[in-house]
Amino acid sequence: MKPTTWSNWSGSVQCSPLGVLFPASEEEIVQIIHKASKEGKKIRMIGSGHSFSNLVETNDYIVSLDNLRGIISIDKGKQEVTVKAGTKIKEFGHLLFENGLAQENLGDIDVQSLAGAISTGTHGTGTAFGNLSTQLTGIKFINGKGEVIYCSTNENEQLFKAAQVSLGTLGIITELTFKAIPAYKLEFTSGKETLDEVLNNYERYNKENRNFEFYWFPGTNIVQTKFSNASDLPAKEYGTANYITDMLLENHAFGVLSKITNWFPKASKTIAQISAKAVSTSHKINWSHKVYALPRLVKFHEMEYNIPLEAFREVKRDVQKAFDKHKFDVHFPTENRFVKGDDIWLSPAYERDSAYIAFHVYKPNPYKEYFKVMEDICLAVGGRPHWGKMHTRTGADFEKLYPKWNDFQAIRQEMDPEGIFLSPYMQQICGETISMNR
Repeated sequence: MKPTTWSNWSGSVQCSPLGVLFPASEEEIVQIIHKASKEGKKIRMIGSGHSFSNLVETNDYIVSLDNLRGIISIDKGKQEVTVKAGTKIKEFGHLLFENGLAQENLGDIDVQSLAGAISTGTHGTGTAFGNLSTQLTGIKFINGKGEVIYCSTNENEQLFKAAQVSLGTLGIITELTFKAIPAYKLEFTSGKETLDEVLNNYERYNKENRNFEFYWFPGTNIVQTKFSNASDLPAKEYGTANYITDMLLENHAFGVLSKITNWFPKASKTIAQISAKAVSTSHKINWSHKVYALPRLVKFHEMEYNIPLEAFREVKRDVQKAFDKHKFDVHFPTENRFVKGDDIWLSPAYERDSAYIAFHVYKPNPYKEYFKVMEDICLAVGGRPHWGKMHTRTGADFEKLYPKWNDFQAIRQEMDPEGIFLSPYMQQICGETISMNR
């Protein structure tokens, strides 16, 4: 245990827990849960601190799974891999590759822990793929009573649907079993188009490409498009051109420009225009786990909403109009991705093919007014917030947004009757209005 002040990656969430605990076994986790129960304290879990919402915040105990990492077993016949829950996505990619396997899809950041990523509904892009939790076939966790629980696609199926995206409210995850696929290479290309062109063609782009996403630069009509497709061509290591694009332009140079917007907010539109003009063509072929993720060195605040796929064009135009009306001092592009619907109870893509729109603001700059306007646009079409990103929704809202919300809460109360995993923020999210301390 290390008494400390804890902060997430962006610095948007800070707290002073009694300690950060680093268990190395399930037995130690059981002891921690019994200790918190006896003391009437709360427990929240931390992965890599990449959630922008207050999911981890607590002044009681934080549990890190950094000492629970690595592959436990591989069933090559079923192509299923059981892994310790604290394993980072990047680590998992390399471990799978060593065994000739890969995850079928990933997001654009790979530093998160697997448990943290699946618990918040982390996703990539591609209309043939769901979020990372859809790749799961089994979950092992220790609930609020200190019981070791296992659920899967064919054992405790209702519990499994609740546990696939659980916000850390059912228990502390110790093991995850993923359905893997044979290792594959991706050919990645990026380029520049107009927003009008993309809104006219994004449905075709999604059909014709394995993975498609784009970034729109506010105050301009310019977007950066990104496509990835399976390839049998030889893998090419990182070249100078890609280094210039991914590191020098998208990180170092963009970081310098971002600082200017903090000193001179009204320069934001000009900076967005400069960034848009700097978009260049990029191309690489490599094994999948080396293609999906990109470095993120410039820190920001983020809000991301899931909306029905059929509402995407309308929402994107409303976002564009809102920028024209409010003249927001924002230069970060909005990120636009697409996912397949699923049957996971608390997945933002539950029972609907979806688009995600992510809004970013440079860390030192004000963001609340901008996020509020964009949130209202998304809510008007039944938008559901990404659990790990900033939003203003509470339990009363989620009861309307998620058809299985009350079923999830019933299972949560069964797994954690004392509310050990309900911090004050999580009480708001789950609709609890009374303290769960004994």
